[in-house]
Amino acid sequence: MIIIGIAGGTGSGKTTVVRKIVESLPESSVAVIPQDSYYNDQSHLPLEVRKLTNFDHPNAFEWSLLAQQIDQLRHGQAIEQPTYSYITCTRLQDTVHVEPRDVIIVEGIMALYDKELRDLMDLKIYVEAGADERLLRVIERDTAERGHPLEMLITKYRNVLKPMHDEFVEPTKQYADIIIPNSGDNGPAVEMMRAYIQGVVKEQKGHTILH
Repeated sequence: MIIIGIAGGTGSGKTTVVRKIVESLPESSVAVIPQDSYYNDQSHLPLEVRKLTNFDHPNAFEWSLLAQQIDQLRHGQAIEQPTYSYITCTRLQDTVHVEPRDVIIVEGIMALYDKELRDLMDLKIYVEAGADERLLRVIERDTAERGHPLEMLITKYRNVLKPMHDEFVEPTKQYADIIIPNSGDNGPAVEMMRAYIQGVVKEQKGHTILH
């Protein structure tokens, strides 16, 4: 098993990189664990308080549970991954059953932030894109998919996304084994990762299972 962390700012192209890695490997050989699933359970708080949550701050995550479940997968144990609702701003009762796989990918803006979690990873990747490009992608995504007005998105970027990125996300680049510029459009970098992952799993199993 190889455990991979993929971090990078909102709109950097992490999802594209993850998708290309998954597509390049055999079906059922990869499990993707979204960091967003591990936002704190806030069911004990009133909805008005929950709505004030800063989802781009490290304190919003239950790091201990995420590290614990990744460690369980590493030891061959299945997990019940939590699920989170942005509508109610708290954890849902439903969980997602995840079986151990040859490749486990932990993906999120701060996937490389927590040392206990980083220490469980065999490969740490930071996906990088310029601030202007990330802002444009956030605007395109949130206006199309979530119906958010442009003015609100710009305000959020200035007051939350940019300062949180500069303080907590960008500094985690120092922990990365690989930095991918130009996000998922960087074909050679994605191919290099695929070859590396294939080689590690092949070596661990002693025979080729990926192609």
